[in-house]
Amino acid sequence: MSKRPYVLASAAMSLDGRLDDTGDTRLLLSSPADFTRVDRVRASVDAILVGANTIRADNPRLLSRSGPSPVKVTLTSTGNLDPDANFFTTGEVDKLVYAPSPIVPGLASRLANATVVDAGDPFDPHRMLADLADRGIGRLMVEGGERVHTMFFTEDLVDELQLVVAPLFVGDGQAPRFVGPGKYPQGRMLLAEVRQLEDVVLLRYLTGQAAKDHARLREAITLADECPPSTTFRVGAIVTDADDRVLATGYSGETDPHDHAEEVALAKLGNDPRLATATIYSSLEPCSSRTSRPASCTQHILDAGIPRVVFAWREPALFVDCVGAETLRAAGREVVELPELADAVKRTNSHLPGINTEPTS
Repeated sequence: MSKRPYVLASAAMSLDGRLDDTGDTRLLLSSPADFTRVDRVRASVDAILVGANTIRADNPRLLSRSGPSPVKVTLTSTGNLDPDANFFTTGEVDKLVYAPSPIVPGLASRLANATVVDAGDPFDPHRMLADLADRGIGRLMVEGGERVHTMFFTEDLVDELQLVVAPLFVGDGQAPRFVGPGKYPQGRMLLAEVRQLEDVVLLRYLTGQAAKDHARLREAITLADECPPSTTFRVGAIVTDADDRVLATGYSGETDPHDHAEEVALAKLGNDPRLATATIYSSLEPCSSRTSRPASCTQHILDAGIPRVVFAWREPALFVDCVGAETLRAAGREVVELPELADAVKRTNSHLPGINTEPTS
């Protein structure tokens, strides 16, 4: 399987599943509070993608006011794009256009402010995502419209869906829908969050590996409750194989007061060859330095050859300045951070001074 970005699909729809009506003016479905949330999400991703139809119909700028603006990405099957659209003329960010092989040369000559990329013939979304990954895009936000969302979901390329439902009906059978007919992946998504934002509701779903990561990390966080009383962090860790089977677990202080959770779990496995394709889940970012023992948890993970690390909470600078995530990424490991679970980890560590256990969302 080719490496690809984490794909976050985002949409706001009416109660009857419409993204807009058929009038000349854009129907605003989100509330002011949700527009603020979306702006923050845009600032948190590396790139944002919309279809060519959205550029033609809405002329979006796709910039963020609350942080750095992401790289802009679009895809087109016909090349019908206006070089003067806001997509191309606003923002000091890269603009990428993915198109089928036959139209790439002509399109590249017209779009001087963008990089036109060959996505195969016929258009191959997997090839597009692999190219984005090669360009350093780790998180991609997909804002649609209907054809784009349908393609991403039917190709099973979505890790997370942030769907806002507005309390109104459009009632027009010709209005664009959230998704159209197609062969969709089987199975239910994991509901990770429900949030009211004024008069709209955000439903946040996870699918595939993202859902597995969320569930396993919750187990690791719960495991931290087994830790004995401590003057340092209480952490839980779980190691799984390539098929998501648990190989070992560990928690801080499990056999000795100086034990770290990841260290304990890995010690139970020794030189197990399954570690070469394993994932380690830790409620806290793996430590990069420590005073109690010579090797940090980051070093243990590197020595074990584990290629993938998932954690919830960045280690605060209470004892040392931790750079575990950065060190692991620099060594070529895949590091996944799920900060939405950090509040639960903070509560487990509320015995430490300066830990704010108030919800962050």
